Amino acid sequence: MPRAATSTLLREPDGSLVRCTTLPGGLRVITEHVPGVRSFAFGVWVGVGSRDETPAQMGSAHYLEHLLFKGTSKRSALEISASIEAVGGDLNAFTTKEYTCYHARVLDTDADLAIEVVCDVVNDALIRTPDVDAERGVILEEIAMTDDDPGDSVHDEFAAVLFGDSPLGRPVLGTRETIESISRGAINRFYRGRYRPERMVVAAAGNLDHARVVAQVRRAFDPYLDHGVDVAPARRRGRSQRRMNGLRVTPRQTEQANLVLGVPGIARSDERRYALAVLTTAFGGGMSSRLFQEVREKRGLAYSVYAYSQGFADDGLIGVYVGCTPSKVHTVIEVCREQVGELVSAGLTPEELERGKGQVRGATVLGQEDTGARMTRIARSQLHDEPLLSIDQLLARVDGVTAADVQEVAADLLAEAPSLAVIGPFDDHQAFAGAIHPVAG
Repeated sequence: MPRAATSTLLREPDGSLVRCTTLPGGLRVITEHVPGVRSFAFGVWVGVGSRDETPAQMGSAHYLEHLLFKGTSKRSALEISASIEAVGGDLNAFTTKEYTCYHARVLDTDADLAIEVVCDVVNDALIRTPDVDAERGVILEEIAMTDDDPGDSVHDEFAAVLFGDSPLGRPVLGTRETIESISRGAINRFYRGRYRPERMVVAAAGNLDHARVVAQVRRAFDPYLDHGVDVAPARRRGRSQRRMNGLRVTPRQTEQANLVLGVPGIARSDERRYALAVLTTAFGGGMSSRLFQEVREKRGLAYSVYAYSQGFADDGLIGVYVGCTPSKVHTVIEVCREQVGELVSAGLTPEELERGKGQVRGATVLGQEDTGARMTRIARSQLHDEPLLSIDQLLARVDGVTAADVQEVAADLLAEAPSLAVIGPFDDHQAFAGAIHPVAG
């Protein structure tokens, strides 16, 4: 049997230890031993998401996430969920534009069970026609639920405007039309062709022994591993097709207008991501942020307002979300554009800079206080083929952000003409046309 390659990636001052083993065929198993805890978080991360779909396959990755819990040759759907819940654990999954994750969190004494069940779900799903038909209705209900929440669906509308008819511009859930037309055969081909070990990362964090986890994962994956060759992880190439300076107004008789105003951002590996995190946090990341103070506290124009950024393998976005009464929507947009313009021309104040850095530092540390979050961090580093930095290294990167760094990022990214998505009781698209001109810096 070919030998697996193991390396130590990180040793933290608190005694935690991150190790990674690459099994034959390219399957990576990464673990973090966390001293002093009694929990065990485990996940199988598949480098397949909605951006890997063709237009006809829209929604397949998410559809498949549902179907994998419907039964394997060893377990029924009830047995899958009951086995983890019987020991007080959690079992779930989620799909994004770039990956899908199946995960469980249990007591450390039940680690073997979590590994066995999650690996079984990922590797041996039956994808039966009755299950495909039954789950179709569930997913259509999920799409309807999202459509009924404009505060959620406006982000899909914004992605469609910003990235156009490209994989990043399409909704993860798919559309009613594509879900209704997907066949069992198409879903099964998507599963068999994409869920390959070389596309996967297996991650665990908590009170664990790396060698034991690797041994169990190897046993679970053995029939699917290519023992004759070491396969490099699949890498995504290409760039999204952007539709710049876009506008989408979706008429809907709602009591509130929901909008996202934003621009293209940066890829998640871009070194400017630390400056961008400080910028978006100080600008619209909390009650002390500039946007919250200007839009809500001083003017009372909205209840919810925030700024955010999201990075993908080769692209990104920056957005400002606001929910307000329809009569105030144009004033809200004007105020947001004015604040973006001031940010482009003058950057953050020293107080805003330090407050933003403090918020990012706190979120970085506090976000790693449970084993599930730690498992997610190490998994993403492997899945995205990025170096795993220690918490101290991450904090140092944040501390190193200067006012000049933030203003440079603001000038580079925020000065261009934005795109706008609006959902609300509006029929006149032209009334919003002025919002998509370049901001005055």
